[in-house]
Amino acid sequence: MSLPDPAHRLNPLIACVAAAALSAIPSLAWAIDPFSIKDIRVEGLQRSDPGTVFAALPFRVGDLYNEEKGAAAVRALFATGLFKDVRLQVEDQVLVVVVEERPIIGSVNFAGIKEFDKDTLVKALKDAGISEGQPFDRALVDRAEQEIKRQYLTRSLYGAEVVTTVTPQERNRVSVTFTTTEGEPAKIREMRILGAKVFKEKDLLELFEQTTTGWFTWYSKRDRYARSKLNADLESLRAHYTNRGYLEFAVESTQVTMSPDKQSISIMVSVREGQPYTVTGVKLEGELLGRDDEFKALIAVKPGSPYRSQDVAETQRRITERFGVYGYAFARVEARQDMNRETGQVELTLVVDPGRRAYVRRINIAGNTTTRDEVIRREFRQFESSWYDGRKIKLSKERLERMAYFKDVNIETQEVPGTADQVDLNASVTEKATGNFQIGAGYSSLERLTVSGSLQKENFLGTGHYLGLQVNSSRFNRNLVVSTVDPYFTKDGVSRALDVFYRTSRPYNTQGETYELMTPGAAIRFGVPFSEVDTVFMGIGAEQTRIKGSAALPNLYFLYRENFGSNSTSFPLTVGWARDERDNVLTPSRGRLQRINLELSALGDAQYTRTNLQYQQYFPFWNRKLTLGVNAELGWGAGLGNKPYPIFKNFYGGGLGSVRVFQQGSLGPVDVTGAYIGGSRRFNLNSELYVPVPGTGNDKSLRLFGFADAGNVWAETERVDVESLRVAAGIGLSWISPVGPLKLSWGVPVKYRPQDRIQRFQFQIGTAF
Repeated sequence: MSLPDPAHRLNPLIACVAAAALSAIPSLAWAIDPFSIKDIRVEGLQRSDPGTVFAALPFRVGDLYNEEKGAAAVRALFATGLFKDVRLQVEDQVLVVVVEERPIIGSVNFAGIKEFDKDTLVKALKDAGISEGQPFDRALVDRAEQEIKRQYLTRSLYGAEVVTTVTPQERNRVSVTFTTTEGEPAKIREMRILGAKVFKEKDLLELFEQTTTGWFTWYSKRDRYARSKLNADLESLRAHYTNRGYLEFAVESTQVTMSPDKQSISIMVSVREGQPYTVTGVKLEGELLGRDDEFKALIAVKPGSPYRSQDVAETQRRITERFGVYGYAFARVEARQDMNRETGQVELTLVVDPGRRAYVRRINIAGNTTTRDEVIRREFRQFESSWYDGRKIKLSKERLERMAYFKDVNIETQEVPGTADQVDLNASVTEKATGNFQIGAGYSSLERLTVSGSLQKENFLGTGHYLGLQVNSSRFNRNLVVSTVDPYFTKDGVSRALDVFYRTSRPYNTQGETYELMTPGAAIRFGVPFSEVDTVFMGIGAEQTRIKGSAALPNLYFLYRENFGSNSTSFPLTVGWARDERDNVLTPSRGRLQRINLELSALGDAQYTRTNLQYQQYFPFWNRKLTLGVNAELGWGAGLGNKPYPIFKNFYGGGLGSVRVFQQGSLGPVDVTGAYIGGSRRFNLNSELYVPVPGTGNDKSLRLFGFADAGNVWAETERVDVESLRVAAGIGLSWISPVGPLKLSWGVPVKYRPQDRIQRFQFQIGTAF
């Protein structure tokens, strides 16, 4: 919220009063003959330091005093903003400065404010000079009151009232309270587009971000009127026509009518459509750096097709970005249309002005109150004191957005005054909470009560490090994992991850015997970037698994102890590769993710190999309103030598993240006791079609989706075939909630076995798929 600048404190009335007061002072204070000042005395101070007064005076002891210096002294003291009245008196060549201090603001309070964040208001008022400890200025307070009212208008709260109360306190202090009666927001009850003949009015209104009150407007607030939003909607309407050849389309008038009670709004838009135009030819003129063919290949406009402003804008963007690659930061492309109204044809001329080539002098960073500058700077691929490169700047922005530390990232190019070939890059970020505390509970007839919790911090102390603690506890399984990741363990971007864990598994036994597998361990991994999207991972771990309990073990655990003993150790080596080309980690709409991970343990008692492969692809369509996501995962494990694959390394399937509708971890082999033990082979295939929630526009934080899943888990001795796959389909809701990404799904089994455990409704806090 912008508030009045402190420099504009005096309104005209106050200025006139002050001028009149000053004009009267000379006859009282300095209409005397000049004299040498023997001493200076200050009277009337309660809080201000005398040094403040002496510093403002244009004379010192021993100087010659005259009327001109007296007038300058009064002006200087008033200019400090600390005093309500200033008088100069002379007593036997001793100059007495008599002041009356302005009241000091003792506190700033708010009452009734719900629409705005109070901390934001406090900061905005402080920037305007209204905060605790500042001199009270009635003019500033009145302007702040009007500004708060104006901000309410932007939220469609036209009936909002703001009353400022100034309460005197002891020691010449005052308390300022802004009391607000917000009322109900004005809702859009009617919207019309008059004059439209080529397209249906209903279809045109769907282009608008603002809409009339409906089922979901309580959440989206799209039925709240704002002039800025209406202007954006009119631009969308104009783009709709000009993208279909209607170059002369115009909005002739816009009428906004409010009801007497200020609760409902009617919007009438009158348009003139004009006629459609077809492109007959495209010419490219201007300085092309001797790369004519290269730039002509960037033209998206096709002769013989209807004129599309979208194609023209895309061509301008391509050409300016290509100039940016060669260091031209301010290239311009002007589109000129030569229209023939009789034939309905238009010839397009693109006039190019590359401007001058520029260096990047400095990269400035703002908005990072927690994140350290170096964490942001190391993501930049554009460097200071090097040629401007638009492609590297775009890549830098994408890297910052993928960090998931910021809600918004913006990089602007600014010319350096007084230079002809230098620019500054101003990067501004809006931070978001990167801490995540989760706690959950569940119940099943087998596991009974399951409690889980995690504490995660993505940007620990602003260093970019990840720190996490995960705890899971149930009747038969308990896990404790502490993890930390340093994404820049070296300056070259090599990451380091450390995990320390302790797992226990107590299998269910109908005979009442108790057994327990305890596995403490640790692992370290390094990630080496080979390109902007490719990373190779390498690591090593150490684990010890101990079987504790009765000698009467179930057959599966008896075989395990026969092969590995009661205490077995393993030292798995891990090697992996990942390529992440998604546009967003939490809500991807395009791009792909590919991962391969190989775990090999050739030393120790447990010897095995374990492989994971994953492929994700996202396809946007229908103007990027819909997104189709496909995910495939394959896991394969085998024992080395004559030793079987260790049970504690089994894969599990079923539930969110695998095959929905089936109970979490219930697919695959089952022990004779009925416990789900997983298997050494796993396959998952998931597909999701994301659609925006009606009434929310293109808000990706809340989306509906339909899904179809297939997959299963197999033991080492079982045959892997398509017939044994489980298949399910359904619908769901995805929400980027304050506690993390939340997924809820409801579905039905399409292909299943009678013994399968079905769970139609499931939810999960985690990542996609």
